[in-house]
Amino acid sequence: MLRYILKRMLIMIATLWIIVTLTFILMVSIPGSPFNSERASNETVQANLEAHYNLDEPYYVQYLLYIKSIVTFDFGPSIKKPDQSVNDLLGRGFPISAELGIVTILVAVLSGVTLGVFAALRHNGIIDYFAMGFAVLGISIPNFILATLLIQQLAVNLSIFPVATWSSPAHMVLPTLALATGPMAIIARLTRSTMLEVLTQDYIKMARAKGLSPWKIIIKHALRNALMPVVTIMGTLLASILTGTFVIEEIFAIPGMGKYFVESINQRDYPVIMGTTVFYSTFLIIMLFLVDVAYGILDPRIKAGRKGGK
Repeated sequence: MLRYILKRMLIMIATLWIIVTLTFILMVSIPGSPFNSERASNETVQANLEAHYNLDEPYYVQYLLYIKSIVTFDFGPSIKKPDQSVNDLLGRGFPISAELGIVTILVAVLSGVTLGVFAALRHNGIIDYFAMGFAVLGISIPNFILATLLIQQLAVNLSIFPVATWSSPAHMVLPTLALATGPMAIIARLTRSTMLEVLTQDYIKMARAKGLSPWKIIIKHALRNALMPVVTIMGTLLASILTGTFVIEEIFAIPGMGKYFVESINQRDYPVIMGTTVFYSTFLIIMLFLVDVAYGILDPRIKAGRKGGK
């Protein structure tokens, strides 16, 4: 297991380096400058600002400075908000984005697994048709369109929930629903299909023959194996939820990382772009690693480091 962890850590570092390098290449490839507004007024001011932020240096020097900032986790001040450092923006915005992401993941997993289990137990019944119809809609409708519909119907027309901002539990409902519906639908469909397969296995028939209660069979024996494919796709779902929060935070005016990230792209605020990209990439890579560990815990037959697939 230690060898496996060390190997994965090396892969994580290499992956992060590739992401950082690609982000840097994309940033310097965009024509123009973050100080285009200053150019119109005074070219000397623009030159001084570019020198202050090392933007007048060759690309390889800028790249090495970015790597240094990542290693020391000190991204310096924001270009457009020089009185605030990138670390301050991360510290202020990430807890809000993390709260939204965690709540979304919990809602998606719990409701998706529950819906999938009941759909499998009531196969070809009303619950099954309802669950799969809901799953099709959830997968088909993009979260930003769903967010607009939720705001229009539940916030504007019915006034059940507040429209925007992030100051009470009520403000969490609509953005959580908009983010969780898609992953919940995917989890429900996957849980249903795997549960239908697991329930036909011989060890389930043996458990029934021994007289175990139906719910004990489902929870203790069937559900554990049915969750394996769900755990497998959790990495992809985490990525979709984390990237989806950027759009949803903009729609609901949530003061999280999405606000700073979108603003930094529009304003070409290089330190903020790099800081948010590195931060989220590191977080996502760590989450994928934990998913792999959880996969091994759920299925004891999977042992890291064994050769030949044994």
